[in-house]
Amino acid sequence: MTELLLVGRIAKAHGIAGELAIDVHTDSPDERFVPGAVFDARLRDRTVRTLTVSTVRVHATRLLVRFDEVPDRTVAESLRGAQLLVDAADLPPSDDPDEFYEHELEGLAAVLADGTEVGTVREIARSPGGELLVLDRPDGTEALVPFVREIVPEVDVKGGRVVLDPPEGLLS
Repeated sequence: MTELLLVGRIAKAHGIAGELAIDVHTDSPDERFVPGAVFDARLRDRTVRTLTVSTVRVHATRLLVRFDEVPDRTVAESLRGAQLLVDAADLPPSDDPDEFYEHELEGLAAVLADGTEVGTVREIARSPGGELLVLDRPDGTEALVPFVREIVPEVDVKGGRVVLDPPEGLLS
């Protein structure tokens, strides 16, 4: 089964020529949002359209993107809120052991340094303060763990685990 990953979300139309403001959800927008890049756009009604990047430019905290399939503002407005997705199988492997894709963390066991299991990584959440690991705890509760090296000193994707060194009270 193909796994699709969110790399951006269409925030709104920009101008009258069909340009779109994109909220970026990838650590490598310079590699993903390039002329010729193809995305599956999942619209709010859950239908999917293919979009091909024609131009990209930076505007404040967003990208302004023109797609070949979006000739004007009317079509651009119909895409507001669409998720821009890529196939996980099309992503290049990372040579850096400290880099990984978010989808690779989902399902990993979360353990303390002594091996005690504390949960399973469900997802990565973004907050104004940074990224959080969302853990499903064995007792059915959820824990939010700041995804910083001081608290998550080891990510072992091949070993199927993340090691936590939480401060007192974080997991209680």
